[in-house]
Amino acid sequence: MRKAVEIKVPIIPVDSEHSAIFQCLIGETRNRIEKIILTASGGPFLGRKPNYLVNVKKEHALQHPNWTMGAKITIDSATLMNKGLEMIEAKWLFNLKPEQIQVVVHPQSIIHSMVQFEDGSIKAQMGMPDMKLPIQYAMGFPKRIKNELPRYDFKKISSLTFEEPDVKTFRNLALSMDALNKGGNLPCVMNAANEIAVYAFLRNRINFLDMTDVIEKTMQNIPFIEKPTLEEYFDSDGEARNFAADIIKL
Repeated sequence: MRKAVEIKVPIIPVDSEHSAIFQCLIGETRNRIEKIILTASGGPFLGRKPNYLVNVKKEHALQHPNWTMGAKITIDSATLMNKGLEMIEAKWLFNLKPEQIQVVVHPQSIIHSMVQFEDGSIKAQMGMPDMKLPIQYAMGFPKRIKNELPRYDFKKISSLTFEEPDVKTFRNLALSMDALNKGGNLPCVMNAANEIAVYAFLRNRINFLDMTDVIEKTMQNIPFIEKPTLEEYFDSDGEARNFAADIIKL
């Protein structure tokens, strides 16, 4: 973000949640954000408890109810790690404090995210759950390009619902919030450990709940650096990957 400011270029987000926030902020440059609300589908295991999750296989975790994505991000969606990473990304993309970032579970995935301003007004960006739209928006910005993609029909989906995320069951989101609040190299360490853990889960080396344990132990054991240089980020990333792989014995 510093580099973008230095060379005076905008960074246009492509991920659907950050694209939604970006779109909500167009024309609002003089108005302060009170908070942003990232929506999460809840993934394929919404409402499930640990006694169920301990037995799930990768085939179950790869069946996302709304989005068609690659294997790694689909597993991150099932563990809610993707929402934690999106919180951290949002902090940097939109220059926010951790307390200004909220997550709500929205199973229909029609509202892609929201921005609440200081007067209490909330703007939301809505559309079908299809990555083609945010990608097209970023490529065409500032113009919107006409397309023939399916449209959302308010008459067909009668309700949009919201609920609090279950951070006791899906502890990856709680770990992400810790990393967001502490900062430094901790988000980097968490991300690296998660990539190793997901790799192992997809190869049937560990079970679904083990992924969180691997990430947590790695976050506890890699030395914390409050203001890392780029080189220190690379070092932390490598150390975290090695530590996580040693736990799993890859």
